[in-house]
Amino acid sequence: MMKVRKFLVLFFLQIAIISCAQDGTPCRVILGDERFDEYVPGLVGKRVAVFSNQSGIVGDVVTESGFGPHLVDVLLGKGINISLILSPEHGFRGTADAGEKVSSGIDPGTGVEIVSLYGGKSDLSASLDKFDVLLVDIQDVGLRYYTYYVTMCRLMAVCANGGKKVIILDRPNPNGFYVDGPILDPKFKSGVGGLPVPTVHGMTLGELALMANGEGWLEGGVKCDLEVVPCLGYTHATKYSLIMPPSPNLKDMRAVYLYASTCYFEGTVVSLGRGTDRPFEMFGHPDMEGYSFTFTPRSVPGAKNPPLKDQVCYGVDLGEKPLEEIWNEGINLEYVIEAYRALGMGEAFFGKNNFFDLLAGVGYFREMILDGAGADEIKARWKDDVEDFKVRRRPYLLYPEP
Repeated sequence: MMKVRKFLVLFFLQIAIISCAQDGTPCRVILGDERFDEYVPGLVGKRVAVFSNQSGIVGDVVTESGFGPHLVDVLLGKGINISLILSPEHGFRGTADAGEKVSSGIDPGTGVEIVSLYGGKSDLSASLDKFDVLLVDIQDVGLRYYTYYVTMCRLMAVCANGGKKVIILDRPNPNGFYVDGPILDPKFKSGVGGLPVPTVHGMTLGELALMANGEGWLEGGVKCDLEVVPCLGYTHATKYSLIMPPSPNLKDMRAVYLYASTCYFEGTVVSLGRGTDRPFEMFGHPDMEGYSFTFTPRSVPGAKNPPLKDQVCYGVDLGEKPLEEIWNEGINLEYVIEAYRALGMGEAFFGKNNFFDLLAGVGYFREMILDGAGADEIKARWKDDVEDFKVRRRPYLLYPEP
């Protein structure tokens, strides 16, 4: 297990070096959580709730011996009263399956109470009397269907109604260098689409929080007492590489970059590789027999019951695709369209529910595929919306645009 973890760390660091060198920006970005002088004085004498998971490593520090200290441990060491830990999808330690119910409990490392905010009916309002300030330090990947920002916005609304301050310790967005995809149609609002933003919004969590607050997008139109501690040395041209998987099935940076395109397979009968060592970096189905590449999803940690488990799938391996090509393409709809045409199943390709529409955030995506539209024609449908969104988000940006 230690060898696997060390390999993943070295892979992420290797990609980080490549990304920084090609982008031409300094590799060292100062994260919000390591700017202690900006926020720790305001926590003294307060009961602090922390919304975080395994990604909350202060400064994204990693050495040969492992990851640096977690924010919770650092603040406890500074005498700050951490009264509550709030955990998102996958849990505080980041090991649960996508969508799996995660129970509340006690963090064995610190003895602090954990309240799970995903997969159950946990109501933070019942815990409002346990904290004075909410501190947010969690790594997002900048896509509308990634659930951490949805939970963050729920917390902001509860804090607004309860008179609690929210402080976001900002982190870079690894997909923050472009904007792409349709803007969410309100009738498709869900746990995988919580705000009227494009699929790839290109904003950090701090920027997104400022926009949600400023535009009245929080539930009930409320506005919270919000402070964002920005990163230093980050711009929207930075290719920032993560030091660890932000969730169990985004195992490396290639998966983080491909996620914008391959996640749509979650709403189809096609496997995107859950249950393999490289989820989101392949796609296939048992009936796509014209392809030479094969994989077989198995029950593994983080994907206990993956789609098409134990079935040989034929399809496409994206694991060798150059990162520059992925960056330049943005959302690549060719993958979904290729699989749809290869299977020849018509409407059945999208399964028995509307999850594809929830991921897309619009209904026309599915309709255009069924009508035989190509990738360029579909992307042209949302081009103007993307440009309008870039203008609308500008007052909330904390970092320079390219």
